[in-house]
Amino acid sequence: MGMNIVIAGAGDMGYHLAQQLSFENKNIILIDQDKDVLDNASAHLDVLSVLGDVTSFDVLKNADVRNASMFMAVTTSEKTNIIAATLAKQLGAKRVIARVRNHEYLNPEHEIYFKNLGIDNLISPTVLCSGEIFRMMKNSTFTEVFEFEGGKLNVVGIPLDQSCSLVNKQISEMRHNPLFEDIKIIAIVRDQLTIIPRGNTFIRNNDHVFFISHKRAVSSIIELVGQQKISISRVMIIGGEDMAYTTALKLEKDYRVTLVHKEKERCKWLAERLNDTLVIHGDYKNIELLIEEGLEEMDAFISLTESSETNIITSLSAKNHGVYKTIAHVDTREYIHISHSIGVDSLINKKLVAANEITRYLRKGKIESISGIYGVDAEIIQYEITKSNRVTKYPLKELHFPTSAIVAGVIRGEDVFIPDGNFELKLHDQVIILTLPEAKYALEKLFH
Repeated sequence: MGMNIVIAGAGDMGYHLAQQLSFENKNIILIDQDKDVLDNASAHLDVLSVLGDVTSFDVLKNADVRNASMFMAVTTSEKTNIIAATLAKQLGAKRVIARVRNHEYLNPEHEIYFKNLGIDNLISPTVLCSGEIFRMMKNSTFTEVFEFEGGKLNVVGIPLDQSCSLVNKQISEMRHNPLFEDIKIIAIVRDQLTIIPRGNTFIRNNDHVFFISHKRAVSSIIELVGQQKISISRVMIIGGEDMAYTTALKLEKDYRVTLVHKEKERCKWLAERLNDTLVIHGDYKNIELLIEEGLEEMDAFISLTESSETNIITSLSAKNHGVYKTIAHVDTREYIHISHSIGVDSLINKKLVAANEITRYLRKGKIESISGIYGVDAEIIQYEITKSNRVTKYPLKELHFPTSAIVAGVIRGEDVFIPDGNFELKLHDQVIILTLPEAKYALEKLFH
């Protein structure tokens, strides 16, 4: 018997959530007013769907909310989400989450009011996204950074070029390097294909490589790939909507921020609320204007306009003008896959960030498990070993592990391991596995 999960709102975010959770023997019910959106979800995902208004008692009852272990209201309307979540709790849903955008609601001292309404967690994709951008700036060498158990284990992604000593070497040759005791290559993205490395896999020029490491070993990765650690001080943000505002607010204490936006009234509004950000009114599609405003002296360029195309194109221009780090917000799934191959450093998608955050609440809270990595077909799943069986009796290399999955890390109480083929798992280990979709079924059988 799996968990029952009800998702109100089958737009991008609801779809991402359903997609991430549908692999895990959970019974998922999607509610939406739009029949086309529901049909699309049902065609691609293993979910049940209920057509109707998510704030209607009849609709919530049809969706069997009373037996839901979790109810998530993630429509694009904040008010709808708050009402639906409140009603779902009264109808018997155990844990209830609502998506909001109002900063005032997220203020920690207001949390108690929402708890009183029965809402367990509020989630704001925009605020989460700003936090993610902040982390990317702090770890600017890497294009992706994921933390487990508060950072005991980190997964980082980085593109490698000819200058890197690992290029044209086989994975098996690297094992002799003492730095590889605390780090391991767990995935390679090459020409939009995700490769799970084996001993005989070669690293090639322009590969996007994902490492897992102990907290203390992140600097070893930088040493290994021969990157200079560049510290960022000057940042340009383009766009003036909520995401640009939230990000400027988050970054302006630590960086010198210039924000360029095309609407005059909104620029005034921003200038009143941002203390240390230089707000400039102008057309951010005009690269000459950006150069006049100091583009070529910038260390980072963050494009957060409403248009994914504008964000990608301006990021590429910034890169061509010598900016070290570019981050583009993209809304559509299609772009996420192509971005690495066209040269944008880092991508961010607020619905994915929020969906990852919510899936963390479901994983019994032991480990912050991530699911999606941008543009990578693999997922990271975490299993707890609950009973002694074949898995605990033999070393990893004898377990007939599916070739399209890899044991990335193991957390055993306070200890963290980056395992090799001779490693043996024990009862209660938390095992972090990177897997391609085709190996999921085999893993379920192995671990359950």
